[in-house]
Amino acid sequence: MVRTQVFLDDAMHALLRALASQQGRSVSALVREALARAFRPGGAEEQMRNWKAIEGLWRDRTDIGTTREYVRKLRKDTRRRRIWER
Repeated sequence: MVRTQVFLDDAMHALLRALASQQGRSVSALVREALARAFRPGGAEEQMRNWKAIEGLWRDRTDIGTTREYVRKLRKDTRRRRIWER
């Protein structure tokens, strides 16, 4: 392994430290994993294949109505919860 330095802003460093703590891993391990995912051969192509694989996943659902109706119901439910939480 080769050692290198990377300069991070305070917010990114805090985020990485918190995530590392939650996962019981080191900041270095998280950075290595992120770099491996970002720069592995075929990474962008694999991501596009994944997006295409899930495209239209709910296309044949009949229990939720149209997309517009579904989103409006979700928003309406959220508004009700906020009123009751007060």
